[in-house]
Amino acid sequence: MKKLKLHGFNNLTKNLSFNIYDICYAKTPEQRQEYIQYIDGVYSARRLTEILTEVAQIIDASILNIAHQDYDPQGASVTMLIAEEPIEKARDAQTESPGPLPESVVAHLNKSHITVHTYPESHPDNGISTFRADIDVSTCGVISPLKALNFLIHSFDSDIVTVDYRVRGFTRDEKGVKLFIDHSIHSIQNYFSKDTLNAYEMIDVNVYQENIFHTKMLLKEFDLNNYLFGMGRNDFSDSEVKRIKAQVKREMLEIFYGRNIPQREGENHGN
Repeated sequence: MKKLKLHGFNNLTKNLSFNIYDICYAKTPEQRQEYIQYIDGVYSARRLTEILTEVAQIIDASILNIAHQDYDPQGASVTMLIAEEPIEKARDAQTESPGPLPESVVAHLNKSHITVHTYPESHPDNGISTFRADIDVSTCGVISPLKALNFLIHSFDSDIVTVDYRVRGFTRDEKGVKLFIDHSIHSIQNYFSKDTLNAYEMIDVNVYQENIFHTKMLLKEFDLNNYLFGMGRNDFSDSEVKRIKAQVKREMLEIFYGRNIPQREGENHGN
């Protein structure tokens, strides 16, 4: 899209919110507790601060303030206030294209806020344990939070991802005409790299007239060993493997579709 000439400051608010889920099976209460401790260590407030700092660099914002907290018994939160500054060598933040991956992060960032909250938990009876991270990136002006999507998805072990993007408010051009969006967007999927697109099943729900975009993602590949914590597939009998596989798949499908589903659907998915 051609660069817009505006009257005054671009005060459009661009909000990217998404949930990331990681699923596992831990057989004993001790293993479930170990999983929670493992997640708390890997995604501590310190580590989350490092991830969000990279996000700020990706979307060309500068950090004004950081608040972070680890919780007892589990979980962590980080909130960053960010602000936009003039970009001497601006990148094309308005183009509908993927942002960088973790190993190729460059640039600087500032504006509005970035937050993350984690929710590790385990089922008391059936062995299923889950980790959820809620991430919110809200910016004003020309910078786009969508450029941080690839980095964030690759920074977490993501089995299911739900992404929401919305542009709020309006700005004006030099003639005073209101602009309710300042960039073209058809789908959040256009901001994912090829490896992400190939790895996930995706569903889009977009309301273009309201500048609301939604994408749900479910990991395609299913290897039970990737979902067993503290044990391997060979540690279980064939009947146990079948039962655990069905439990994990059903958990993933219920989170993906946002509803409780019959066990048979969970058993059939991914076979």
